[in-house]
Amino acid sequence: MAEERFHIAEWYGRPFHRLEDPERVRLAGHTVGGAAMKKAEVERLVKLEAKSKLDVLNAREIEALASLRGKLERQQAEELPCPFRTDTPYPTCTKRGGVCSIRIYRYDEVGIAPVGGAVGRLRALCPWRFHQNSTAFKQVGEQLLGDANPIRAGEVGFLESTGNIDSQPGEDVGRIDMILVKSNGSPASKMEWVAVEVQAVYFSGKNMDIEFKNLIVNGGKLSMPVAKRRPDYRSSGVKRLMPQLQIKVPTLRRWGKKMAVIVDVAFFNSMGAIKREEHVSNADIVWYLADFIEDPTSEKYELSIVDEFYTTLEDANVGLTGGKPLTQENFEKKISAKVQKLPLQNQ
Repeated sequence: MAEERFHIAEWYGRPFHRLEDPERVRLAGHTVGGAAMKKAEVERLVKLEAKSKLDVLNAREIEALASLRGKLERQQAEELPCPFRTDTPYPTCTKRGGVCSIRIYRYDEVGIAPVGGAVGRLRALCPWRFHQNSTAFKQVGEQLLGDANPIRAGEVGFLESTGNIDSQPGEDVGRIDMILVKSNGSPASKMEWVAVEVQAVYFSGKNMDIEFKNLIVNGGKLSMPVAKRRPDYRSSGVKRLMPQLQIKVPTLRRWGKKMAVIVDVAFFNSMGAIKREEHVSNADIVWYLADFIEDPTSEKYELSIVDEFYTTLEDANVGLTGGKPLTQENFEKKISAKVQKLPLQNQ
């Protein structure tokens, strides 16, 4: 009988099963983040480079530019680029271990290979995976704002603290992942925007370090993973995404705004049955379902939005919960079965 397990699908943006053995060894030994520039440093570098072209730098700025160029040179030498990020001119991978996505592999008498079909879909572990080529944001902007190139504002504060032991009054205690703002409207018109949440999946099981060590030991040979792991949709959906929607959507709904949620197809299909609204005007949430299609030319995976699904907040909660309550009678039968198995001293 063939063995099936989840293993790396994309590693630092590259298909894991297509890498050469020495490259797998190199990536397994890579450490993320040691030489990465801070966001403020990159922004400062961009501004100084622009001023340098105009030849208007003062002595202090010239010194700062030289220092930042040195940091960039080190970053480019020691870090690995992220091919999906579009928020910086010098993107690097910031995810420990560099695993972008996982998928199921099968091992049989023929050998090891990725599983095809619906069950073989890539499961994105990193939120940056959904930023590839800005494809998803362009589609959200075009469909909900009538603008295929909206302005993007990331991590916008949405909740303010009222003051407690851990935060000062007015301090941001909750943010929306992305706000898309219509850029092709009249300057005098009211601002048009839409909120966007991006949700990758967590996995349960041992961390990937055990796989990296195994790859180094076996010379990077493609083999089945040492440990079992699987996507943890309960933690990602019920424990993380659902509370975000419950907190944010009611306010957005009062403001007359939609929430766009970007997930991969496998994540959405892990949810329970969910009622689909026929028209966007009747929805609070628009789900944008991403799939990762292999490009036969580059042999890499390209993000494509394959469906838009309209729901109310209430129906989304039902879907994320992925189940329905038992009757009281059946629930009490379960209690009785548990009680009967308890040791006598506990009864």
